[in-house]
Amino acid sequence: MNGTYRAIWLCKNETLEVIDQRSLPHRYETMELHNTEETVFAIKEMVVRGAGTIGCVAAFGIYLAAQESQGEWEALKTYAARIRASRPTAVNLMWAVDRMMAILKDSDDYVADARREAIVISDEESQRTQAIGTYGGDLIEQIYKSTGHRTVNLLTHCNAGWLAVVNDGTALAPVYEAHKRGIDIHVWVDETRPRNQGASLTAWELKQAGIAHTIIADNTGGHLMQHGMVDLVVTGADRVTRQGDAANKIGTYLKALAAKANSVPFYVALPASTFDFDIIDGVKEIEIEERSEDEVHFMHGMLDDGTEARVRVTPEHSHALNIGFDVTPHHLITGLITERGVCDATLEAVETMFEDLL
Repeated sequence: MNGTYRAIWLCKNETLEVIDQRSLPHRYETMELHNTEETVFAIKEMVVRGAGTIGCVAAFGIYLAAQESQGEWEALKTYAARIRASRPTAVNLMWAVDRMMAILKDSDDYVADARREAIVISDEESQRTQAIGTYGGDLIEQIYKSTGHRTVNLLTHCNAGWLAVVNDGTALAPVYEAHKRGIDIHVWVDETRPRNQGASLTAWELKQAGIAHTIIADNTGGHLMQHGMVDLVVTGADRVTRQGDAANKIGTYLKALAAKANSVPFYVALPASTFDFDIIDGVKEIEIEERSEDEVHFMHGMLDDGTEARVRVTPEHSHALNIGFDVTPHHLITGLITERGVCDATLEAVETMFEDLL
């Protein structure tokens, strides 16, 4: 990566512009956010998605809310609560809103201080992803050297690149770093039903970067691992507990089980802002988002004539269950790739590495 990719940016007119990820890969479109209502819509309807990007959009959303509140603290608190509640699982959202409001509580100028802090949060996330890329790139390079410089095959689930986390992503940051180092790397890209973030977004990102990749159906990963065609699995996360349990897009848990059964290293890449140090047991304590049935019933794509369409793939009147995330228990995770280094997914290791944040 050349450091110029960002999914969000502040415009000259002080609005927030974001890439509309719903349109990719067929169209590149952006959307301007002007106020709290539009910020909540963008997060809730997945105009923007990915834990880190959601957190940064939330931070800038507080800046927009500060403009709306016209110096009224109670109004700003109301706007902030709406943004904070827009999606339940990704902890970066709550973390960013809480950090912004803590800064503004004793502020004499909500607008100026909110703008400054939102930029700081975004820049810090960018720096963290670069460090994650370095540590994860070292892991990939070790595999590359140990196998006599043959192609390293990495499998990832959902999208955890620069669209999801400013600026290099989490799970894809090591891929970009390995590519930059000249390592021969190939990525197996899970399609990630029901919203197809892998097929639509991860594949699009890797194509832009010129990195070899192959899109696979979600259920293909176990077969590939069984036949020695995967060297490591790296995913992102939306929330990670103090003992290292990781909530990520639905289907991640199954990949971890397959990896464990076939002795394939399974890593989760995340910045410190994705930890929720207040909870221990992710399976019991992480709130899991349930989304609309329509995301299962319908798929969006391009027809042979080049027109885009929404197509029903299920029988009419059948019911569907659309659980957005699952939790991978820490004992299935080989390590957590963070901006401070690679950490064991254990309570002791996490508390030691992040003692100053507890």
